Amino acid sequence: MMRLNKYLAHAGIGSRRHCDELITAGRVRINGDTIRELGTQVDPDKHAVSVDDSPIHAERFVYWLLNKPRGYLCTTHDPAGRPLAHDLVPHIEQRVYTVGRLDEDSEGLLFFTNDGDLANQLMHPRFGVEKTYEVLVAGSPGADDIKQLLEGVWLSDGKVKARSVKRFKRQGDSTWLKIVLAEGKNREVRRMLAKLGHKVMRLRRTAIGPIKIDRLPKGKSRKLSLAEIETLRKSTPSKQAKP
Repeated sequence: MMRLNKYLAHAGIGSRRHCDELITAGRVRINGDTIRELGTQVDPDKHAVSVDDSPIHAERFVYWLLNKPRGYLCTTHDPAGRPLAHDLVPHIEQRVYTVGRLDEDSEGLLFFTNDGDLANQLMHPRFGVEKTYEVLVAGSPGADDIKQLLEGVWLSDGKVKARSVKRFKRQGDSTWLKIVLAEGKNREVRRMLAKLGHKVMRLRRTAIGPIKIDRLPKGKSRKLSLAEIETLRKSTPSKQAKP
């Protein structure tokens, strides 16, 4: 069951506010009956919904995980014709968008879904869903650098801080860090480290909440299991939301 305005919006009728206007105007029917109550619940499998007597069919929610390689953009169109992450999932028939954008030079876990509510809960800072990154930085960040990342770094759009930071491997003159964040600002990992004088040479996201990328090859995608979807939902409890 879902709210009628959400069902209509998901079917592409318009915003939820616009769908509310259609409902109160008496233009929406369920099983032939005119509906005017905004809180009405609809079961897509059992109810026939129409707007101005035209049948409405909403797409089912889908959830995919992609291991995005470097060089791909997380947008639906690029005037310069550069490769898009969407190009790697042509098999997804539904209209989906990316959850957890990664810049062109970054790689790793990316979700595709048409479930807007879950997408918002996963990415909005107020829900505190953790994102895990493995970052190769120039030089060797010391204890003071790690302390600063944990206490917070001031950027142009505010103070951001990591939930945890761990050095886990050396690579020549560079160092691999594992960084866990629960913010959501644009390119924040790169900006935080640049502020401390450490250039990011590679950045890959390995997890969003409890879902890990594991051994999925670069450029490949897979459906999330029902258990994974339920686990994601439980990682964004509504009680964490604040006005």
